[in-house]
Amino acid sequence: MSKIKPSKGAPYARIIGVGGYRPTRVVPNEVILETIDSSDEWIRSRSGIATRHWASDEETVAMMSVEASGKAIADAGIAPEQIGAVIVSTVSHFKQTPAVATEIAHRVGAGKPAAFDISAGCAGFGYGLTLAKGMVVEGSAEYVLVIGVERLSDLTDLEDRATAFLFGDGAGAVVVGPSQEAAIGPTVWGSEGDKSETIKQTVAWNDFQIGDVSNLPLNSKGEVKFPAITQEGQAVFRWAVFEMAKVAQQALEAAGISPDDLDVFIPHQANMRIIDSMVKTLKLPEHVTVARDVETTGNTSAASIPLAMERLLATGQAKSGDTALIIGFGAGLVYAATVVTLP
Repeated sequence: MSKIKPSKGAPYARIIGVGGYRPTRVVPNEVILETIDSSDEWIRSRSGIATRHWASDEETVAMMSVEASGKAIADAGIAPEQIGAVIVSTVSHFKQTPAVATEIAHRVGAGKPAAFDISAGCAGFGYGLTLAKGMVVEGSAEYVLVIGVERLSDLTDLEDRATAFLFGDGAGAVVVGPSQEAAIGPTVWGSEGDKSETIKQTVAWNDFQIGDVSNLPLNSKGEVKFPAITQEGQAVFRWAVFEMAKVAQQALEAAGISPDDLDVFIPHQANMRIIDSMVKTLKLPEHVTVARDVETTGNTSAASIPLAMERLLATGQAKSGDTALIIGFGAGLVYAATVVTLP
């Protein structure tokens, strides 16, 4: 018989606060057209994107995260010292170590919480939320700060016609805390590593630093290109529309609800065509509010779901207590979907 004392956590967990930060610079499609041969009409028809936000030198991954986190903590109505863990999902914090989560925890005044980064691309917020739920229920933390943050403008090849217009910067954060009723459903998550080349970084960091540049891509000026994100657009589109709709349906079933029970759908803001196709495939009723933040924010990877959630609540398009389906999917290829009660 085990001598280990059982953990004592909350019966359930829920999102109790949300916050977001978008950089001050708004970049319209006209700026993107300065470096690629395209048109505003083409970009809008392919992606639904009209503008995106790009960070200044001062708007670092840490700074944007602190701003979003402060709003989420205030919205949750707790003191920063009550936070027992900080989870940051990002692929654009360029320091391998230490984790940016430790800096953020200190700057928001969280004391000495557990703090770590995860890399799960556009599914990263869902991964972090699932980990946070487990911590609260298990009892290792009463409140967990989950952040999705990206500066994808640093990883964008502005001469790549397929991706130059896609990416934006920003941070979204939520506080997960105890609940007396189920408010974060079972997560349906996974990966398809055989498709890992579909979305990837063009050049590994160690290849980029090597003196011999003969095998590295060059820009129009003959200079070595900084590592960037590239993708096979059509393959990603087909996978997202058909396979991720199945995952979304599985998440609904795992939560014990049907599309008719939903109030809100918050998919990863990758592309308006993907979002609209998923809505059609899932046969969502007209009363379901659908997040389409991608039009003005672009694809912010791990930040896109919490940013979209924050905007829906701030604008009154969604309200506290609404039942929402969230799903993230991206590089890896990885995915995560769950049903939540909005804070």
